[in-house]
Formats: sequence, C-alpha cells, structure tokens
Amino acid sequence: MINSRVAISIVTYNSKHIFNVLGNLKEEFNQDDRFRFVIFDNNSTEEYKKKLSQYQNFADIIFHNKNEGFGFGHNYNLLNSPEEYFLVFNPDIILKKESLLTMIEHLDKDKSISLIVPKILNADGTTQHLIRNRVTVFDYALRFIPFSFVKKMFSKRLATYECRNLPEDQLVDIRIGSGCFMLIRGADFKQIQGFDERYFMYFEDYDLCLELGKRGKRIVYTPFSSVIHYYERGAHKNSKLFKIFLKSMAEFFNKWGWKLI
Repeated sequence: MINSRVAISIVTYNSKHIFNVLGNLKEEFNQDDRFRFVIFDNNSTEEYKKKLSQYQNFADIIFHNKNEGFGFGHNYNLLNSPEEYFLVFNPDIILKKESLLTMIEHLDKDKSISLIVPKILNADGTTQHLIRNRVTVFDYALRFIPFSFVKKMFSKRLATYECRNLPEDQLVDIRIGSGCFMLIRGADFKQIQGFDERYFMYFEDYDLCLELGKRGKRIVYTPFSSVIHYYERGAHKNSKLFKIFLKSMAEFFNKWGWKLI
C-alpha cells in the first residue's frame, strides 16, 4: 500500500488536450486523497479558463494574470507544497494510476533515487526517445535538419543521443529525463529551488536534471511504468516557438558551457 502523498503539478496555456487529460485523471484517481492535483493556468483565453474552472472540485486551480512560462508555473505550484513527492505533469499526458504507484514504490524502496521518469509512448504505443545523456549543438542541429539523408549518415550518433538502447528489464541511471512527466522528491526539488525561471519554455527540465546531478543526486529511468504523451513537437512547426526554443538553448549553453560536438 502506498501511503506517500504526492502533489501533481500541471501548467497549462490553452492546451488542447487538457480536458481529455483531466477526464482521464478523474477516472483513474477518483477521490484518492494520497494525491493532490494543482493546476496553474498561464492566462489562457476566457473561454478556456471558464471551462477549466469546472474542475475546481477535483484540483486546486490558480489563474495567473500573465504567461510567465513552464518553470514559473511549476515552481508556484510546488515550492511551498508539503507533500513528500512532486510530479511534474504535462497537460498532454495520459496516465494509469498503477504506473505512478509503481514509480512511487521505487522511490520508497531506494532512498538514493532523487528523480524517476517512465517510458514515454506515442498514442500508437511506439516509444518517444526523450532521455538524454549528452546535450550538444551538433545533435540539436541534426534533429532539426530536414534532410533524411543527413540523418541517415549520422543515424548511430542520433541513436546514442536519443538513448534508444535503454534496457527493458531493469532500472537504469540516466543523466537527463523529460519534463513532460517526472516524479521527484519534494525535498530535492526545494533544495535546488525548483526550475530555473530564466527558461520560459524548453531546456528547464535538462537544467533541473543537471542541477540534481551536480549535487550527486540519482536520476533513474524505469521501463516498468509508462505514460502516453501527445507530443506536438511545436518548435518544429511554429516559428514563434522555435524562437523561444533557440533563446532557451542559448541560455542553457551559456550556463552549462557550449559543447559543439
């Protein structure tokens, strides 16, 4: 039996998936008081906020008066929360409660683990390869280059960059997990003062993991839990998001050092 209490933090800005996600969460978690849901709205449209307010009997909802980004919202939700564990949860994730319970069991059994991430799946069941053990400018350039022959030339490098050969039968220590779904000890999140708010969007999850690693904290991937992520790859499709991505990438490399290859 899991007795640990978990604060589940969702930050949204006009997310098109949030209402399906909340319907799923209500069905999965019902009124299980071991879990507290808190939603931070980054000044969505009035129509969206009105619809979101219908879930106030299920979650604590903060309607902020401007959009200050992903990390800001999660910090607002979590830095003063009393729960033992914090779950950073994207508004486009479909979760089975059993998967989260399994992750909590790992943290309960092994106190050396600070943060744990599951297998991330597309809606069709294929794997999204979002784990990273290195971050370089060259690898990012490869991801955005539209020419398939170039990707083919560097297919082995891309495979190692995306950690495509993670084991299916054991936990494994990793360097960087995806911020779309990460379960972290509340005390460790507070020790590093949460997400670095210089990143409006993108790279704040990488930064958080490196801050934990700098302090000797373990980050672990588990293949025994999974979630579905409606991955939009917005920076690949939207010029405004791409500019935000580039700004955050510059902030990241300025902070952690520019690694070209």
